[in-house]
Amino acid sequence: MTGGVPRVGVVTFPGSLDDRDALRAIEQMGGEAVPLWHADRDLGAVDAVILPGGFSYGDYLRCGAIARFAGSATASKSSAKLACSPAP
Repeated sequence: MTGGVPRVGVVTFPGSLDDRDALRAIEQMGGEAVPLWHADRDLGAVDAVILPGGFSYGDYLRCGAIARFAGSATASKSSAKLACSPAP
């Protein structure tokens, strides 16, 4: 964290819901809300990432299955692996 204020990224996918609500909640809790687009491969040095659920297109389109191939999902997965790997 930089300066004690957490930078929290919120990923927006086409047709996703609740991303604006998540950004507002982060700000109300004193964090720095960082909007991220699903194709972003750079997470902007955030301390955490929120992937809001709910898609206005409906679950029958398997949005979550498609979203796993997005640049932000790949970057999030890589960051999580680094954070969870044992120290040398």
